[in-house]
Amino acid sequence: MKFSRRNLLRGSAAWLGSRLLDVLSTPIWRWTGVPVLRAVSVPDPEGPSPVTYVDVAEEAGLLAVNTWGGVDHKDYIIETKGSGIAFFDYDNDGWLDIYLTNGSRLDNRFPSGDIPHTYLYRNNRDGTFTDVTGKSGIGRSGWQTGLCVGDYNNDGWDDIFLTFWGHNVLFRNNGDGTFTDVTKQAGLYEEGVRWGTGCTWLDYDRDGNLDLFVANYIVFDPKKVPAAGQGSFCRWKGVPVMCGPRGLPPGSNILYHNNGDGTFTNVSEESGILKPGPRYSITAVSYDFDNDGWPDIYVAVDSEPSILFHNKHDGTFEDIALMAGCAYNEEGQEQAGMGVAVGDYDCDGWLDIFKTNFADDTSDLYHNNGDGTFTDATLMAGVGLDTQSVKWGCGFVDFDNDGWQDIIQVDGHVYPEVDRHPMGQAFKEPRMVYRNLGNGKFRNVSAQMGPGIAKRFSSRGCAFGDYDNDGDMDVLVNNMNERCSLLRNDGGNKNNWIKVKLLGTKCNRSAIGARVRVVTGNHSQIGEVASGTSVMSQNDLRLHFGVGQAKTVDLLEVKWPTTQSIEKFERLEVNQILAIKEGSGIVNKLRG
Repeated sequence: MKFSRRNLLRGSAAWLGSRLLDVLSTPIWRWTGVPVLRAVSVPDPEGPSPVTYVDVAEEAGLLAVNTWGGVDHKDYIIETKGSGIAFFDYDNDGWLDIYLTNGSRLDNRFPSGDIPHTYLYRNNRDGTFTDVTGKSGIGRSGWQTGLCVGDYNNDGWDDIFLTFWGHNVLFRNNGDGTFTDVTKQAGLYEEGVRWGTGCTWLDYDRDGNLDLFVANYIVFDPKKVPAAGQGSFCRWKGVPVMCGPRGLPPGSNILYHNNGDGTFTNVSEESGILKPGPRYSITAVSYDFDNDGWPDIYVAVDSEPSILFHNKHDGTFEDIALMAGCAYNEEGQEQAGMGVAVGDYDCDGWLDIFKTNFADDTSDLYHNNGDGTFTDATLMAGVGLDTQSVKWGCGFVDFDNDGWQDIIQVDGHVYPEVDRHPMGQAFKEPRMVYRNLGNGKFRNVSAQMGPGIAKRFSSRGCAFGDYDNDGDMDVLVNNMNERCSLLRNDGGNKNNWIKVKLLGTKCNRSAIGARVRVVTGNHSQIGEVASGTSVMSQNDLRLHFGVGQAKTVDLLEVKWPTTQSIEKFERLEVNQILAIKEGSGIVNKLRG
């Protein structure tokens, strides 16, 4: 099926009718062109949002406070960066649990005398959570910035890798509610102090074992950094602020190959990961951007060009971001990249990229052209009007289950000083929601989305998942020097949905890299299981698809990453969570 994009956009209804059977029978990852598809019902661009978000963190029992540097003033850049957050089902009971990162203060003074540490909360299946940090053994103190989840040893239990300013940690999930620090025996311990940020599990060589990519931000030593306001890059709009990132040495990213025996080998040099040179890397994600069956890596970079590592199928990567059109904005300018969301927002079968940036700039919406390149569609799509906020965690999320992926982002400035100067900006900022109109454009509906979106915080990481298994997507947000926010989606399940939990056998057990296609009528969607998204965070590994008012999913296809084999399932009931095991089909169903 070969079509030019221009001809397809001119396609007639007769063409669509004659090709509909092909659309249903041909896997989307084999298309070399872009069929015209329309949802059964296109979102009303002027209608009110059917969804509101309510912050239920306190009533859910999420009482831990994120401690991160000074509250009213920050002397060093480590105090401004913040950290990620995670939804993940550590005990395999089908309900999302929560992992909260935490930081510290450079003076090590804490009001209660208790040293801040990370937290693990178990889902009680009734809308509340229980702190199980002590029992699990997963609590750690220090500047814990990012994390990613994946079953690296293929034992059926998802493990968690944590990045720090200091020393990263790999916690092996023991399957009994506890975790063991296996960093050193796995070969992942680095003697030198690094500032790890985002990370992502991926099987880049398709051998069935998860490899690990780790982004590093700055080679940071407070003793070697000028005091706030004292260096060349230590003022912002004339106001003395902490120094960096410009003027400080950037970090180098790392790729670890899984040896299949519980250990890893650093292959950064031979794989080509080091060729772009050191960068101020923040968030890393891995998806198959060119539909060739091999996972690529995209890295959001602060104050320098972002990176797109194309997988060359031989164990090596090449940075093609400049040629592909996703290194800079459409004016060719470097940006302060923070967070990354990946999804097929226009349902054309190719994964697009949304990247958040610093204040006085827009976010970027890179539309996948289907030929290895991207077009900056930020302004055309209507997501380029926000230039005042500092934008962080983000996600493509179908919050109203209409079959079109919307965008949610969280914001928060890095300089508390902005509250004391007339800059038109604030340290604490509201969240932002863009509703997908189904025609390649978005509408800012933030004002309609309820108190969970309107309330102001200085937020960093966020994660997306259905923590109460009611069929709509909730949001978990990390707020600097405050409690987290758990934003419950009220109203999204008025439309129908289907959710898929994939269990690998020949591929990695977490099925990271597996792709799912869902067809309802003449509307087709794709999703890919991924690790380490948003800003240094982890979303639910289950794939969620809104299907509007469709009563049945006509076709669900799974493409498994190692063998590239495809399994098909037809005429599925909506509003259920399916567990699909590679080679065994549907092994469990849970009604929403």
